[in-house]
Amino acid sequence: MLGIKIVRQNNQGLVETLGRYRRSVTPGLHFYLPLFQRVRTVSLAMEPLALPNYSIITKDNADVTASLTLNFHITDAVKYQYENTDSVESMSQLVRGHLRDIIGRMDLNQALGSTAEINRELTLAIGDLTNTYGINVDRINIDELTPSSAIQAAMDKQLTADRERVAAIAKAEGEAKSIELTTKAKNDALMATARAEADATKTRADAERYRIDTVQQGLSTADEKYFQNQAINAYADLAKSPANMVVVPADTASDLGKVPVIGKLLNKD
Repeated sequence: MLGIKIVRQNNQGLVETLGRYRRSVTPGLHFYLPLFQRVRTVSLAMEPLALPNYSIITKDNADVTASLTLNFHITDAVKYQYENTDSVESMSQLVRGHLRDIIGRMDLNQALGSTAEINRELTLAIGDLTNTYGINVDRINIDELTPSSAIQAAMDKQLTADRERVAAIAKAEGEAKSIELTTKAKNDALMATARAEADATKTRADAERYRIDTVQQGLSTADEKYFQNQAINAYADLAKSPANMVVVPADTASDLGKVPVIGKLLNKD
């Protein structure tokens, strides 16, 4: 009596006779002797594997927890099945050992910021080593690299202190800039006021000089009759004053007419 075994696509069959490997068979329909033979099937498809969290010590003695996933497929079903009691676990231990070595050569900050680099270096380090187990690692990815709670708390405090320091520096720089701008504005205002006052003083001086020149020019062109008429008016004004008597030399009486003229010309109002 013959047994029937169907090996599915992307699998390989291993025929054992009395518990000993005899040959490999490809996907399809195969016959065997049930009492003496057995056909094992080994999947050749890519499989994911999540490695549990485990502790790693960095170069600066910081404790971090690593969590990673990888994808692998079986390249040699015979090695995978018969040459190792647990090829997947052997592969996992190999990956963990190389990851500990890589991170152990890094400081904590360097390790936390270099997951992509660690992935590449780990892939190169593993290389063809897993072929011993009949397995090829197709992809490795570090999902998490987490410091211990104590280190995380210290990092949070340091981060908070750094942020406060940066904020204090920014505030001080802003205040210094504000003082600089305010001082510059005040200086500009003082200079503008000084220039305006200087211009106003110059304008008043020019006006005063023009007025004096006009007075002098008017007096130089006035004739004697004009001053005699002004002298009569001056006597009339003196007569209206509270004084009972005004003595005026005869030779200077006519000069009294010049007094109101000069007063009117010099009057700024």
